[in-house]
Amino acid sequence: PLDCPVCDQAGECDLQDYSFEYGRGVSRFQETKVKQPKKDLGPNVYIYSDRCIMCTRCVRFTREVAGTAELSINGRGNRSEIDVFPGVPLDNELSANVIDLCPVGALLDKDFLFTQRVWFLKGTPSIDGITASGDNITFEHNEGKIYRVKPRTNMAINKWWITDEVRYGWKHIQDGRLKSPYRRRFGALDECTFAQAYDAAIEGLIEASSKGGKLLLVVSPMLSCEDAYLLAKLARTVDANAEFAVGMVPYRGEDKAFPKGARPGDANAFVMYAEKAPNARGVRRVLESFGGTVHDFDAASRALANGSYASCILTGNYPGEWATDEFASSLGSAFTVLIDTHPRKAADKADVVIPGASWAEKAGTFENANNIIQAFEQAIPVAENAKAEGQIALDLISMLDGEGLGPVRREVVRVDEAPGQVPTAVERRTQSARLYNAAMTRQEMAQSSESLGVFVSEVRTPVVSVKQEPDVEMVEL
Repeated sequence: PLDCPVCDQAGECDLQDYSFEYGRGVSRFQETKVKQPKKDLGPNVYIYSDRCIMCTRCVRFTREVAGTAELSINGRGNRSEIDVFPGVPLDNELSANVIDLCPVGALLDKDFLFTQRVWFLKGTPSIDGITASGDNITFEHNEGKIYRVKPRTNMAINKWWITDEVRYGWKHIQDGRLKSPYRRRFGALDECTFAQAYDAAIEGLIEASSKGGKLLLVVSPMLSCEDAYLLAKLARTVDANAEFAVGMVPYRGEDKAFPKGARPGDANAFVMYAEKAPNARGVRRVLESFGGTVHDFDAASRALANGSYASCILTGNYPGEWATDEFASSLGSAFTVLIDTHPRKAADKADVVIPGASWAEKAGTFENANNIIQAFEQAIPVAENAKAEGQIALDLISMLDGEGLGPVRREVVRVDEAPGQVPTAVERRTQSARLYNAAMTRQEMAQSSESLGVFVSEVRTPVVSVKQEPDVEMVEL
């Protein structure tokens, strides 16, 4: 008998489907079955050898794609098994791809093991949001919570693979988020509502501008192109001469190509990028369309420290701490509005802190290291008491224009649930101006500047195929 009731692969297993369609209800095998214990192959992968059909896909992957060859076939005949050499675990940057390759439940993901049945999961197409690769991925989520990330085939970019960094690097989306807006009162940050934070931000920015001070907008390379456009529009609404800068672009090591021994420029190489920001090129492209010099982060930091700016709109959204002590200290000389997803060092020096949204909680576009512009969709509801950066910009522009926050109130909700489940993840939108819409923003961008027409003419949108069993009738509930 198959292990389907206790196997993590149940619901997405070809062997399960074939057994159900063509298999017998009882086994004809009378000999003693070979029973093997679960084995730990490396940091991310378990192997259940009893379920292995010896297709050797995983062995060939480590030899031909990763070029590290940790996996091999030990034994002969019915004693054959997939294993690693003693002291040499399956621990390369692409190791977890063998889980996707396995057609049965033999190779399983330690991180996902026994966390959720796959028939409860819904998949949303997205783009790698933590490196410059532009790798195509799918967020698999349920009830407003992401459970795993899987690669999405794109032969022009990542083929069928993603790095383990991309596969497991999304945990910050759900951990340690900012829970509320803050404003500085009597020298200390005080929790407040969005309306109060907006009022404090507008008052401080207008006051600094009215005294002749310059405004600096720092747009994080972790944000989408649409976010960058709306934030730049906000900055120029406050100060027609506002200056722009691209936020810090993190790097770690050097670009690395696979299989082992290949170079990043090779035709068939899979590249792991040292640049750990998804949209530095897209943000710069958008900011340059407004005219004027776009500073890099170091130059902007020095100018802030020298007191060249009276006010600053600063964005973060990084997976980890991004502000140095020196940069955080330089914020003390300017009225600072910080939009970030997590409480970082910069928040301690900001005058207004507004919770933003991760890329999984909004739609938009990224431009990768090869200047390919790709769109992604919103996967899960925005975290409680947070808003997309584009929505924050629209709200502030509306208030600056004297329109206030009227049209959209709490009645607008977004629910993430599977049929038959109680809705536990509900996005309740706080009072807002017109709702942020990525596609409409791209149309506006193309109309505002000829250089931004690429966000309509050249953007690559995800193609999603819906898998439906031929003998299953779809019923509208």
